[in-house]
Amino acid sequence: MIDLRRLHVLRAVAHYGTVTAAARALHFTPSAASQQIRQLAGDLGVDLLEPQGRGVRLTAAAESLLAHADAIAERWEAAELDLRAEYSAPAGQLRVSGFTTAVSVLLAPMAVRMRERHPQLTVRIRETAVPESFDLLFEGEVDLAVVDVTPHNPPLSDARFDQQPLLDDPYDLVVPDDHPLAGLERVDLAEVAHEDWIAPVPQSPCRPHVMSACGAAGFTPDVIHHALDWNVTAHLVASRLGVALIPRLFQLTPQVPITRVRCVGDPHRKVLTCVRRGRRERPAVAAALEELRGLASMAVA
Repeated sequence: MIDLRRLHVLRAVAHYGTVTAAARALHFTPSAASQQIRQLAGDLGVDLLEPQGRGVRLTAAAESLLAHADAIAERWEAAELDLRAEYSAPAGQLRVSGFTTAVSVLLAPMAVRMRERHPQLTVRIRETAVPESFDLLFEGEVDLAVVDVTPHNPPLSDARFDQQPLLDDPYDLVVPDDHPLAGLERVDLAEVAHEDWIAPVPQSPCRPHVMSACGAAGFTPDVIHHALDWNVTAHLVASRLGVALIPRLFQLTPQVPITRVRCVGDPHRKVLTCVRRGRRERPAVAAALEELRGLASMAVA
């Protein structure tokens, strides 16, 4: 009989990449986490970890076991849903997470609507970076996350997560109010190829979107200034220090003297909803997803 607690430790090692990181997430010591995996390996009579440099990696047997573990987790979610089918009204607690703009424009309004329509349900919101949302989902600390697609996200085929499209969030060119392009309905980004640019900091998940949009227009932007926050970017543009691409989902402060101009080709980032596989049909999650879809349809119009 497989000890499911030990199996969870192995899943954590696969998710976080090292025994030390998995132990930290599970509030174990590294030696205790290693012992759990050794005991699991002994129970099964196979090696689950093998040396790789100064660390370890999963063996082929471990990878095979994890595929079964993910299927077990999904079936358990389905079984729990069946057992609670009689309690179909959203109630209890719904924990959600999202990146900053998603919290402001999508999750906060969703929580207000849910409070009005489902008084027995409490929504708890957590602002997080995208990688942390996946960690929180894996750990069972949140039920639903709104994330944008980045190169570091788990693939859509990852059996642990159910990731579905929510909206395409276009990037608009943002220029000072008196810029020659400010009065246009749409602009080809090639027209600002020789201007100074303000871009997200290199580690930002939005940085690849901006660079890719400029690359598709045939140039690499001359980035003079870097910003962590879109509001900071907007103020730099207003100070005539450069132009920028800002997602339409982000609501700019009205009094800042800048203008959004839509771009030819509508370069965009994709925003997804994500739950642990098997949880999308839970009443509270399903109700929240319905609200989010309605909000998304209006957010970037």
